[in-house]
Amino acid sequence: MRALSLQRLRAEGQAFMEAISREGYLALAGHKKAAEFQRVYKQYEGILGAEALELALEMFRSADEQSDDKRSARWLLEWEIESQASRPLAALDEREIAWENAAVVHSPDGRVIQYQAAPIEIANTRDRKLRLALDAARVELVEKEHAPIRRERLHREKEYIESLGVADDYNSSFEAVTGISLATLADSCERFLRDSQSMWDDTLPRVLKKSLGIKSSQAKRSDAMAIFRASQYDDAFPGNQMESVIRRHVSEMGIDPAAKGRIIFDVGDREGKRSRAFCSPVRVPEEVYLVLRPHGGQSDYTTFLHELGHALHFAYAEGDLPFEFRWLGDNSVTESYAMLFDHRMQDRGWLLRYAQLGTNRVAEFLRAAGFEELHFLRRYCAKFLYERALYSGEVPWEQLPDLYVSLLSNATGFEYDAADAFVDVDPRFYSARYLRAWQLQSVLNEQLTARFDIDWFRNPGTGPWLVSELFSHGQRDTAEEISARVGGGSLSFKPLVRKIEALLEA
Repeated sequence: MRALSLQRLRAEGQAFMEAISREGYLALAGHKKAAEFQRVYKQYEGILGAEALELALEMFRSADEQSDDKRSARWLLEWEIESQASRPLAALDEREIAWENAAVVHSPDGRVIQYQAAPIEIANTRDRKLRLALDAARVELVEKEHAPIRRERLHREKEYIESLGVADDYNSSFEAVTGISLATLADSCERFLRDSQSMWDDTLPRVLKKSLGIKSSQAKRSDAMAIFRASQYDDAFPGNQMESVIRRHVSEMGIDPAAKGRIIFDVGDREGKRSRAFCSPVRVPEEVYLVLRPHGGQSDYTTFLHELGHALHFAYAEGDLPFEFRWLGDNSVTESYAMLFDHRMQDRGWLLRYAQLGTNRVAEFLRAAGFEELHFLRRYCAKFLYERALYSGEVPWEQLPDLYVSLLSNATGFEYDAADAFVDVDPRFYSARYLRAWQLQSVLNEQLTARFDIDWFRNPGTGPWLVSELFSHGQRDTAEEISARVGGGSLSFKPLVRKIEALLEA
């Protein structure tokens, strides 16, 4: 076999990512009943072994700080660690996808609901008694069948990454490779939860009483799903117009929304398609899928905008960038572009131009958007704190469900279920990427407003600037570097707090 070189690592690494991404897209979008990840890992085992990890480690340790070589080595090393951790777990991932595609929830009213569609059904159920019963049936199934699969995966992933010896434990290996301080982010999250507590305590009871007629002590997580579904606004966000409306918005910014056919929109209903939308860059930048299973109303518009931000980012990346700068890198960056687009649903001018709310309902909708934003920020802060404890190994696995319920319920005011403690976890601290993305998108929004005015979302100069200054660079830079480059300074929650306060007072 040929000796492993950087050139070969890049070439075969890209081929591997294209193959594994296509397999994931086909299975998660419902085109296949089961994924075949093990076959792909077997095909590319030459770049997913000890030699590849040693090459990436050596490059990382020997490269000069602040150099492109260091940046390249960082992203390649992180990718090798994640890929090598995923390789022995491929069979478990296949089993989980097959289970999710086959599992059903038996509704108390006699219906049989596909497990993947259960969150949609719960959010759309107006009868609270039926909604709680349906979620209870989901929880029972999760506890018996789904949670054990996810717990095993998390446990084995942690053990495997620690066995690589990159650092002393899972958390410190993440910090060493990514450069993200988990302790610093945890401090920021705890401070945000404290600082926003009075605002949340003032807002939550009013929303619960108005929306559902219940007290804070009665609120369950399934109630939150119903509130954020916001079906009272469905007439303002017709599903049959969603794609054309958002395409018009992006076109008015001076961007081709389909990137000359490189973006493929998969936005219809299909049995087996997961309820959680996703963007699948199968070939960057040539073939990018935007996948959405409709829930209905404003939530679909928000989700479409979010995934389109991802898709535009990948489809407009420069094709001659090295593999690691197109595919890998700090995912806080692509998440910030996704959030930049989905936050147009908090923009009065955007809503008046592209939605059918009318001037009479815009203020009410913006207040609801502020409530939703505050909820999800508080949820993700608590989720990150929980995941940090989970991966630290300091909390016994048997005690983690109680910690999950305590942290998430206290932060959101909605009672969580212990059965979801291992299902509601994104691998490798993706919650940290989301939180940093939230911060970066607020910086980008302020800078775009300064450059192109408050209605930058329809300024034909905005799109070309986004492409040339941001999207074309792929994932070369970190979130902090982009914030500094556009003149936004350091990342923090402060701009988000200001925005939420303004929304709640709309």
